[in-house]
Amino acid sequence: MVEINEVDKPQVHDLLQIDPAFFPSGSFAEPRWVRETLIACPWVVVRRAQPSFGQIAVGVRGATRRERWGALCDASQVRTIVHPEQLRFSGARTPVLRALQRIRDRWADLALSWGPTGSVGFELATGRRVTTEASDLDLVIRAPQRIPVERARSLLDRTLGLEAKVDVRVETPLCGFALAEYALASSPRILLRYAEGVRVGEDPWQVES
Repeated sequence: MVEINEVDKPQVHDLLQIDPAFFPSGSFAEPRWVRETLIACPWVVVRRAQPSFGQIAVGVRGATRRERWGALCDASQVRTIVHPEQLRFSGARTPVLRALQRIRDRWADLALSWGPTGSVGFELATGRRVTTEASDLDLVIRAPQRIPVERARSLLDRTLGLEAKVDVRVETPLCGFALAEYALASSPRILLRYAEGVRVGEDPWQVES
C-alpha cells in the first residue's frame, strides 16, 4: 500500500487505485454496480468533502453518466495516487483526447500544475476506454497563488475552437471555482466550492469572514 503523508496527500480530482477487497460497503442504498465496477476497475476519484480522520472522500465511476456514487475509502487501502498533471500526454482515439493534445501546446507557457479530469483523466490513468465522440474535456488548474483576471481570460480564450468542449476548474488551497466564471464575471462575486459546501464569494485565495 502507499504510505500517505501531508506531502502526497490526495487532493480533489486525484485518481486512486485501491484494494477493492477492503473497500467498505456504503449504505443499504448502494447500487450493485458499485462493487462490480470496483472489482473490474479498482479506481476512484477524490471528491470534495470533509471525511473523518484517516479516510478519503471518493467517487466511483460506473459505465454510464448516471452511474456515479460517493463513498469513503480508508487511506490505508490506497495502492497508487495519480495526479491530473501526470496525465497530459494522450493518444488521438477520440476528439476529446485530440483536444487535450492541442491544449498542451496552447498552454505551454502555463507554469501552474494542470491536467485532465473527468473521462479523459480516468481513461489515461486506468487504460479503460471511457471517452466517446461526445465527451467534454474537463481540466483542473492547481493555483496556490492568485491568477490575474487577464491571465485567466487568456487561458480561457485558448480553450476555444477545439474538437471538444472544454470546462476548466481552478483549485486553490481553499476552494475550487470555474475558470470561465472567474474570467468573464461582471461581478467580483462568483460561485466557490468548499469542502463544506458551495457559497458565493469574492476571493478564492483568502478566507472570508
